[in-house]
Amino acid sequence: MKVFFLSVFFLALNCSVLLAQNNKQAFTDKLIFGNTASETAHHFFSANSLVDENNIGDQCRKLMPPDTASWQGNSMSFVLKVDGAKQNYITVKFWGDDVSHNQLLLIIDGKQIGYRHLGDIEVLDVGADFPLYNGRYHYKTSPLPLQLTKGKAEVQLAIRSSGAIWGYGNNFAQYQKNMTDATRGIYALYTHTHNSFSAPADEKQGNVPKVIDRKTPGKDVLGLLKERVNKELDGLIKGNKNLSQVQMQFLAKAYSVKWSNAYKSEKTIERITKGLDSIFIAYKKNPKLAEADPATWNADWFGLGIVGEIIYLLNEPLQQKLEEVVNYPNIGTLKRKAALASFLVYCRDWHTRHRRMYTNQSMINDLYGIYYANKGLYYTAPDKYRTEKDIRRYLYESIGLEKWRGHDSDTGSTYHAGNDYWLLTNTGLTKELGYVGNYGEVLDWVAELYLATKPNHNEPGDELIKKQIEKIALARMPFRYAGTDADGFTAMRMETQVGWRDTHYPGDVTYVQRSSWDGSPLQIVAATMHPQLIGYAQQMFADNQFFASVEERMKDKGFRVTAGLLIIPDQYELIKDQPNQNIKMPMSKSSPNFVFADEEDGVVAIKNGDDYLYASSYWRARNAVNNLAKLHFVTPKVDYVATVFAEQQFDSSGMWFTRPDYTNFGFAKGGPKYPDTTHSAHAGEKLPIAKIPAGIVFKSGDESPYAGKADYYKIQYGNYIIAMNASKDKTFELVVPDEFKNAINLVSKQNINISSIKLVPQSTVVLYKK
Repeated sequence: MKVFFLSVFFLALNCSVLLAQNNKQAFTDKLIFGNTASETAHHFFSANSLVDENNIGDQCRKLMPPDTASWQGNSMSFVLKVDGAKQNYITVKFWGDDVSHNQLLLIIDGKQIGYRHLGDIEVLDVGADFPLYNGRYHYKTSPLPLQLTKGKAEVQLAIRSSGAIWGYGNNFAQYQKNMTDATRGIYALYTHTHNSFSAPADEKQGNVPKVIDRKTPGKDVLGLLKERVNKELDGLIKGNKNLSQVQMQFLAKAYSVKWSNAYKSEKTIERITKGLDSIFIAYKKNPKLAEADPATWNADWFGLGIVGEIIYLLNEPLQQKLEEVVNYPNIGTLKRKAALASFLVYCRDWHTRHRRMYTNQSMINDLYGIYYANKGLYYTAPDKYRTEKDIRRYLYESIGLEKWRGHDSDTGSTYHAGNDYWLLTNTGLTKELGYVGNYGEVLDWVAELYLATKPNHNEPGDELIKKQIEKIALARMPFRYAGTDADGFTAMRMETQVGWRDTHYPGDVTYVQRSSWDGSPLQIVAATMHPQLIGYAQQMFADNQFFASVEERMKDKGFRVTAGLLIIPDQYELIKDQPNQNIKMPMSKSSPNFVFADEEDGVVAIKNGDDYLYASSYWRARNAVNNLAKLHFVTPKVDYVATVFAEQQFDSSGMWFTRPDYTNFGFAKGGPKYPDTTHSAHAGEKLPIAKIPAGIVFKSGDESPYAGKADYYKIQYGNYIIAMNASKDKTFELVVPDEFKNAINLVSKQNINISSIKLVPQSTVVLYKK
């Protein structure tokens, strides 16, 4: 059954959105915080909030922390007008310089709007790591639940505050932190019925920051880096404790780094040999270590496969050690290589049967749990080694060169995600399930994956993999936009506002590759030496953001970061001496207008003059079609983020999903449960489930890459229309509204003067009306 999901609120949008742009009062109601007259008119009340002022003289309110230790802060309540016959939106106004990790929750009639963590509708404010928009305002728009505004002229609202959350907490105390300081300033709230809020012309705005390049830090950062790395190496080499496999991995990599204290060190080999023996002894006591070694982060992704990488990296200096016969306590005597092979076989075979569908997890599982475990067998048990051609297909699947087959089983591959499921899109973006920013930055892992296929350190790796990781890297480049760093200096930032699994706003300062625990900003550049990527790295050098990123990463004193720093100095020396490529990143201010679209992830990146527009038309629809899109619109003076309703067409399964009463996670059974009794304003909403391919086991409530995916998306936002045909075999028609008849198609860069546009499969149209 074909479903054309055009809701009543979208009908309201279509006729009003453009008119609102020129309307002096393009909102239903407005509450100015800190303004006595406005607060009085809206029946404002707060027991403990502070009136503050920003540097352009505008007032705001900040909710204060509790008097005694608690995760709950103070609150404020008020009344706002709404249109009882239309879909309503609410927009909050924040000052872009403010930084707070506290959360703000919007309450309507006692019920919470949005979810605290990774919901398709977010709470009012999830916090920020750095200034969202230096010296300017940031506006965030969210839909109000239609069932709670229908037939009403006004609604009772409240804003509650709470401390920061840590999404990986194993219990409530780890997950929810106490609120110890004030929230960010809340400047105004607006209700409106159009989805594209535009800052009123009569309100003051901030000023565009002057273009200032960083002068510091400099190359001395690399000296401090080397001191830190060598101090850690010395501690491991001179120590007596048994080493974990990640500590041995660090030593094994440092063995070939000339400036390191582990370089060609016999003591390094002795320590690693002792560590390998200790892992075998531990494995004999607990064979499940081959499935998941608790000394390794995300243990079941790796198993004991890192040992295979260590053997590969040090196969020459370890060759004699592997042949030695060892008397293992309470085990007996056997050759060291036979001991190591016993758990490498277990590790490899278990991980082929327990593969992971999310892209970065799949890459790590397949690289370490399978590929490196097998590579170690080449040196320890050739008779149990699976050929390179046979084993490399797991790597091909994990980076999108081949369709993903799922787990191995006694009867063959399970294909439990479908017979034609790929972990990456045709353009090279990861699927988790849609576009992901920070969490989807797999460039460190794809670089490692390519390096693993090198026969030795001086020969090239798999050429197909190299071309694919170049494609993956280049596909990420439109998702870095020109802005400033936390200190106001020129920088490119990663787009995270429209990312499915992103919780950190704004995105990190990123050029080619973000600086991560395990990776460097130059890792993918050094691995591929692709001219475009070299040019983008040179732009980072010119903006002096390379040393700044290294300095920022070094603030984390953990071992994992220290180990990741090892590769940076040599990569810098390699890249800095390359010829000047004379190119800029696609979203640089001086670059030409540009549209990037990925129909499989349902995401668009647009550069139009000085404006940037990012849109996820397929937005956190894990369980069903939610008719929502997320947009991030960056103009020189204002930053807008909006979750809005959009038109979607899809084939229906006939099944429905009912939103549960979750207020925390928007998935995973709601996440850690809160001790308060607040209910969700979205509970009970019924959403249609798209058609699930034949052969896939599915029931309502399951997370699925198919359940929330539409074939066609249309978003009308301000002066833009984005129409996307995400299907593989259908054609759709975009009916062009009268006001867009002379618009520019930013994809073809041509003016249009037609009433409709046909969209063939896997195509996108972006119309812009001046």
